[in-house]
Amino acid sequence: MLQLVVLLVFLFAVFFGLSLIRKNKTEKINVMQRIGRTATVEEEVDAGASGLKGSFTARVIAPLFNSLFELLAGLLPGEITARREARLKQAGINGEAAAGAFFAAKLLMGACLVLLARLLLPVSLPGIVLLFLLGWSLPELYLLGLRRRREEEIEKTLPDTLDLLTVSMEAGLGFDGAMIKVAEKSSGILAGEFRRIIKENRMGKNRRDALRDMAARLGNENITSFAGAIIQAEQLGISFANVLRLQAEQVRRRRKQRIEEAALKAPVKMLIPLVLFIFPTIFIVLLGPATLKIISIFQ
Repeated sequence: MLQLVVLLVFLFAVFFGLSLIRKNKTEKINVMQRIGRTATVEEEVDAGASGLKGSFTARVIAPLFNSLFELLAGLLPGEITARREARLKQAGINGEAAAGAFFAAKLLMGACLVLLARLLLPVSLPGIVLLFLLGWSLPELYLLGLRRRREEEIEKTLPDTLDLLTVSMEAGLGFDGAMIKVAEKSSGILAGEFRRIIKENRMGKNRRDALRDMAARLGNENITSFAGAIIQAEQLGISFANVLRLQAEQVRRRRKQRIEEAALKAPVKMLIPLVLFIFPTIFIVLLGPATLKIISIFQ
């Protein structure tokens, strides 16, 4: 038990020290990059004052942990990190160090579960391994729940959002103006994504790339179809209002088909609890007295 605690403390100290080195190197690189930038004295004073206004946690602790999380993410292969970042974005978790923080959460959850079990019960080595794997998988289950809730909200709000876009464009607004109107009049995931697209367009990012990035962040089939239809309509010069109306009809049709499919699967799913729980109880109630009489006769 003591050896495990010492090992965890040692690993944390090593990673924390490496994060300090990484932070110092990053600050040196940023300083070198700022040498060629021309700035007035007032700008430098304002920047220094804004840097000193934050709390100790925001100025020191948070950057160190971000460096630690980035270091953990750097230990993983690039393909695994990219897939992890994509899944985190689809669950609504953004940030430069999100993949490293998630990896650290998995390690910490597994270690905490093992330590808690060792404090309460004597656990063998296979039990420790199983507990660590259980703790390792808990953040994955939480991430899956977040993704499902976001998927349900997108599926629920997308048809109404497309209808509002269509009505706004038919009233004389352009596509960007219609997105602004939707972002102002509604809330939720799609409204937030539209606000982000508007900000990116104002910063110089073209509409096609912004729509593709939105589809990649959300990872929803209907959103991907919507983004592709808008990009194609822009390239071919087709009316956006007609495309949006067709997209809304397709989304409602797909949702209706999924509901009908789930309704058809319900009787099959009900067989499992019927066979395992309800039928045995009925057999006991109906055949129990007769079985007891037969046993008494033969005795």
